[in-house]
Amino acid sequence: MDEWQNLEVGQEFETGTLTLSKRDILEFAAEFDPQPYHLEAEAAEASIFGGLCASGWQVCALMTRLVSDTFKDQGIAIQGIQTIPNMQWKIPVFAEDILCATVAIADCNRDSQLLVCDIRVRNQHQKIALTLSMTLRIAAPQSAPQSAVRSTDL
Repeated sequence: MDEWQNLEVGQEFETGTLTLSKRDILEFAAEFDPQPYHLEAEAAEASIFGGLCASGWQVCALMTRLVSDTFKDQGIAIQGIQTIPNMQWKIPVFAEDILCATVAIADCNRDSQLLVCDIRVRNQHQKIALTLSMTLRIAAPQSAPQSAVRSTDL
């Protein structure tokens, strides 16, 4: 899984898609972001969003899933997120919105195993819901075969 060595600045990837249901929005909000505009239709209608919408943090979590799956499909092992120096929620995400993302490689530091990505999350109408820059730590190439790794090493 050393495909990340072939990445180039400017290269872009399109992720798969995820559809958000009303139930998804309500369950996430109830547990993690219990704002009225994420939980109650009446309050949401009266809010600046104009309807029941997903938490921005839920959209971020979905983006992380989309990006992780895309890199995994490319044979690139992400160890974690190092930084998110900027992030902007652009428009609300509502029930039945279909999300996908474009991931553009902004910088690639192979010595420190860091990959900087600019990400745009869009809905089914191609409207941008979220933009962010994210620095990912990429797993170092495996020097030992997997069979040599012991459970005590984890």
